[in-house]
Amino acid sequence: MIMAENKEWEPRIVAFCCNWCSYAGADLAGNNRLEYPKNVKIIRIPCSCRLNPMFILRAFQRGADGVILCGCHPGDCHYSTGNYFARRRMTLLFSMLDFLGIDKGRTRVEWCSAAEGVRFAGIMNDFVAQIKALGENKKLEDVRCKTN
Repeated sequence: MIMAENKEWEPRIVAFCCNWCSYAGADLAGNNRLEYPKNVKIIRIPCSCRLNPMFILRAFQRGADGVILCGCHPGDCHYSTGNYFARRRMTLLFSMLDFLGIDKGRTRVEWCSAAEGVRFAGIMNDFVAQIKALGENKKLEDVRCKTN
């Protein structure tokens, strides 16, 4: 007889992190043994401006419940103005997500430097709590990507 497990739903979070600041902040959080949920999958990108909005839509389609973009603080970008372009691009994406019926709370943009490991862990904990409150994402999911 197989016993049914009482598993609590855990949101799937995709975090796109700038190589120069946010990814280093995540590394610092790990080195300092700060805890943030294990269901946050970090993808390192060269700069926040290199994130194509289609990657976010694709993450939602593949089953992500929330997507966060973390980059350098404005004015501190390794590539000078990359985060300004990212901020503009994300503003347009938010309006497109609204058009598609996806709650704006499922996406977030945060600025976090390499020296802010504590801030990075706090941002991730807060974002996961926010996504848990919203529940499972069912708007763009592709049933072919579900594994059951």
